[in-house]
Amino acid sequence: MLIQISTDRTMPGGEELIRHFEAELAGKLSRFSDHITRLEVHFSEEAAAAEGLDRRCVLEARPAGRRTVAVSHHAGSVGDACRGAVHKLESVLESMYGRLDHHKGGDSIRHQDAP
Repeated sequence: MLIQISTDRTMPGGEELIRHFEAELAGKLSRFSDHITRLEVHFSEEAAAAEGLDRRCVLEARPAGRRTVAVSHHAGSVGDACRGAVHKLESVLESMYGRLDHHKGGDSIRHQDAP
């Protein structure tokens, strides 16, 4: 799984921020690495009405042979925005691939060994 991280020009952190989140995302999404060919991450800051700055994380997963899946999350910090977006993406990917691998929670009688 290739991870590409980009930030807008207002985000501080640079290479250190990118390396930190590459490792974190690779670890959190490792169980889906066989299914995802590329993960694009974009961090940005937006002006919120009363709270000041709002951090946003957008994750675009490119599953092999399927449509792109995109989620986003807003939070007060970059870390919280990333964790929220990862949680949403895990939920979407689990619903896509969990059913394929674990239909109704286990193997059918056809997959069990004969006595």
